[in-house]
Amino acid sequence: MMKIFGMPVFHNDMWELLFKFGLNALVLFILIRVIYYPIHRKKDYLFTYFLFNVLIFFLCVLLNSVKLSIGFAFGLFAIFGVLRYRTEQISIKDMTYLFAVITIAVINSLASKKVSVAELVFTDGMILVMTYALEHLWLTRHEAMKQVLYERIDLIKPENRVQLYADLHERLGVKVSRVEIGKIDLLKDTAQLRVFYFEDEQGHGSFNEMAADDGDD
Repeated sequence: MMKIFGMPVFHNDMWELLFKFGLNALVLFILIRVIYYPIHRKKDYLFTYFLFNVLIFFLCVLLNSVKLSIGFAFGLFAIFGVLRYRTEQISIKDMTYLFAVITIAVINSLASKKVSVAELVFTDGMILVMTYALEHLWLTRHEAMKQVLYERIDLIKPENRVQLYADLHERLGVKVSRVEIGKIDLLKDTAQLRVFYFEDEQGHGSFNEMAADDGDD
């Protein structure tokens, strides 16, 4: 067998790697591009999810090839999974998709010969089925959220909640379902608000849809 610097040029395990990567890529595409993106329309997360999965997949393959502890590998991926981007707060659902992406990569890359192809396909399939069912069948109403720096702090009082919703509706063009009040700056008379709204209640002219359309151009 030909070797370069002591490493074989080709190994029979390459075919196993290609099969695992192909299955992983197919499941990832269905999960993120077919299930996730049509609902949430976050292009930045497409890059993150796809690259995160591929990097972890190959990292797992290499770790497994040198017989490194799987417990150590999962600990490493757990650290990756709880990372928070400082420029943008990640929602719980987006973090769940990130964990699903990591899980799929780990399952497909570390599957040994003791695991049958049927078991591997069934596991991947159940992840897709459960995600699709939760997104499209059970949780049919999707609540979106926008963070707003709000200057009319007189309206954040509980007795002015109706006026607050009306003002946000006029400014943002969405029918507000609920508002969470964050940090309040009394010196600047501003407050950080998390504005929630149901996408199926919005008209075609909502700012969320216009932003998505601009991103597609």
